[in-house]
Order: sequence, then C-alpha cells, then structure tokens
Amino acid sequence: MTPMFLLFTLTILLCLLGVTLPVKAETLQVFFGTGGPGAKGIYHATFETSTGKLTLSELAVEIGSPGFLALHPAGDKLYAVAGIPGGPGVAGYRIGKGGSLTPINASLIGDGGGAHVAVHPSGKFLLTAQYGGGSVALFPLDDEGRLGAATLSRHQGGSGVVKGRQDSPHPHYCGFSPDGRFALVPDLGLDGIVIYRLNLEARSMERHGFLASVAGSGPRHMRFSPDGRFIYLLNELALSVTAFAWQAAGGTAQQLATVPALSESAKEKEAFNSAAEILVHPTGRFVYSSNRGHDSVTVYRADPATGKLEVIQVQPVRGAFPRNINLAPGGEWLLAAGADSHSVAVHRVNADTGELTYQTKGIITVPSPICILFAK
Repeated sequence: MTPMFLLFTLTILLCLLGVTLPVKAETLQVFFGTGGPGAKGIYHATFETSTGKLTLSELAVEIGSPGFLALHPAGDKLYAVAGIPGGPGVAGYRIGKGGSLTPINASLIGDGGGAHVAVHPSGKFLLTAQYGGGSVALFPLDDEGRLGAATLSRHQGGSGVVKGRQDSPHPHYCGFSPDGRFALVPDLGLDGIVIYRLNLEARSMERHGFLASVAGSGPRHMRFSPDGRFIYLLNELALSVTAFAWQAAGGTAQQLATVPALSESAKEKEAFNSAAEILVHPTGRFVYSSNRGHDSVTVYRADPATGKLEVIQVQPVRGAFPRNINLAPGGEWLLAAGADSHSVAVHRVNADTGELTYQTKGIITVPSPICILFAK
C-alpha cells in the first residue's frame, strides 16, 4: 500500500469513528486602521486560526488617521485613506515579512477625507468614498501598485428625510459587483446606492443607475452574497438591513425586504444607536452587522435561495462603539473593534448556526480602532 492510500484509509476510519484530524494552524497578519485619541497610525498583530489567539498590537507605521484599509488582490500591498502631506489622501504600502509596511507612494484625494477605500479585483485602480465631500475618487494603480492622480465623481442632492444627516450626499462605502463590471456606492444622504459602470482599460467610470432604499434609513455599507445573487445593504440611521436581488446583466437590483437589527425596546435603552458594519459569511448562510451604542453584533440566518434574513442572536462585543467587525478567512472567527474602548475582541463562529461565542481572554488593546484587515 502507498503512504497516500494509508493516509486516506486512516482519515475515512477516523471520520466513521467521529474523530477529526487537527486542522493545520495558520498565522494571519492583522492590520488595524485607527482614528481618535491615542492613535498614531496603522497597527499590526498576528492571529492564529486554530486557537483564535490574537497577539498584542504594535505600531506598524505612523500616519495621521488611517481610518480605512484595503488589501490589493495580489495580497502584498495595503492602502489606507489617511492624512498625508498636502491634505486627505491615500497612502500605499508594501507588506513585508512579519507584517512590516514599506511606503510605495501617496496621492491626494482633492476633496474631504475618505471614509472608505476598496481596490478593484483587477488591481488596476482603487476607489475612495468621501462622506463629507459627497464624492467618489478613482485612483489608477500601475503594475507596481503606485497610485496615480485621483479623478472625482460628485454626488448630488439629498433625501432630506432626516434633517442634519440627509440634506446633502454622503457616500460611505465603495465596492464592486462580483463580475467587476460595476462599482456600487451606498450614500447615506441619498437613501440609496449609486451604481457606476467601469471601464477597466481606461481606468475610468461613469454613472449607470441608482437603487433606492428605505426612506430615512441612511445606507452605510453593503455586501454581496457569495454567489452574487443578493445585496445586503446596512442602514446606519434605521439600524436595519435591506436585501436586494442583483441582476448582473443589467447592473441593477430589485428591493426585497428590510429586517431590523435591534428591537425597538433594545434601541430605547441607549441615547445613541447606529449601525456601522455588515459582513456575509463565506457559506452565504449567515450575515453579521455591528450596532454602535448598543455595543453588539446582530447575527442573521440567511436563506441562500431567497436572500431572506432572520435575526437569531444579538451578541455583546465586549467593547464600546464597534465601528468595525471582520471575519477571519474561512469564517471561523469574528473580530470586533471597540473604537471607544480601544479594544479588539475575538468571537468564535459556530459553523452550524452562525452564532457567536466570546473567546475568553480574547481581547487586546488597540488605540481607537476603526478598521480590521486580514492578510496572509
């Protein structure tokens, strides 16, 4: 018998006996974007996927208010919206051994500070969303990952439903359709998603359409289901999630249903509540959203066939003001960043139910964390 055949036979026997072989441990690099008291730049730690252990954080690079981070599809470069010489911009870094960051270059936005950044799957350009400026910026990237000059696309109008928050456009997130043909930008001020058609060769985009959400809901972030059939849009002001059925051919979508993240009684217990981040599990069976003020993560069961959501758990984050949460690759762990508690807490994800369990002693200190980014 060959060694491979013996190993295969042993694996089958152990499975029949209800015994599983230990999963090979993987060490991931974790970077934290920050912005607030005590924060000096981008911080770094490592994460063990087999144990859920997160090492103590250390300052990786000093830079002003690197609020959101994005990974290049090649996995070897990181980009941050931050304060750079001359004003708000984007800074690029090459990821080295042990999570070291070496500057590539930086480029000015030419508008207000970026609230979000995303690199196109082709690696040819990235987008930033300017909440205060009401614009989206496109930065071309060359083969070495260097940033070119930004081209701005400005949003117009405002729903005016929530006074003081929706009197003007507020783009809050930028992402891409699964086929890479469209960019989608939720706008809190417009109560919907602005859709752009992309030209990859020209590294340009033009407005394609608009998806209206619930009036006064204040869209913030969104995610596609893994199969690309559904969009889950997080509404910051209403603390809810609106599901859409995506129609890839035409680059449009049909609104399906909206599910509250918290009960009215739960929201009434806090003077301030707002939704911040949304995630979809790699299996497509679970969705997660963070609740600031209530300081929790809402867990939803998702029907992969219909996109229907059902709340199954509201889990305390063991921190304060969770502006960001993220799932480790594979979906076995969820990390929650408490911006006001200067902490990041680890939660295990139940593979069968999607529910969260806090990992005892799974908290580290990070100054004012507002973004969590995994890299290998």
